[in-house]
Amino acid sequence: MNRPIVFDSPFLLGFEHTRSLIERAAKAAAESYPPYNVEERPGGGLRITLAVAGFTPDTLQVTMEDRQLVIAGRRDDAGKAEDAYLHRGIAARGFIRSFVLADGMEVEGALLEHGLLHIDLDRPEPDKLIKRIPIQTAG
Repeated sequence: MNRPIVFDSPFLLGFEHTRSLIERAAKAAAESYPPYNVEERPGGGLRITLAVAGFTPDTLQVTMEDRQLVIAGRRDDAGKAEDAYLHRGIAARGFIRSFVLADGMEVEGALLEHGLLHIDLDRPEPDKLIKRIPIQTAG
């Protein structure tokens, strides 16, 4: 992926991490399978829901990798030779879907029900840190 021109500025030094986040988010936005929803929950949390019909907990994996939530599904039965479909409208393929999470976002849990995988996220309030700076006198 080409870098956005804003990161070529000699006045923006040390923003490689931000550029990397933007590139990962753009890559994740280009993915289209499986379909998903993102909902706001009461209390400020989020819920990501993916349509994963035909997958079981054993064929799904949810992981966190460097602030990136990665959901992967593998299908061992995809494209069996003995199946003779007149119409095949249900996708039978594996997938990897990823979401870049902001600092402080935490995964509360994942629930598979009725072909939908729900992943709940929360952003707890950070502890307020007050640091007293001692004042020195000159001389």
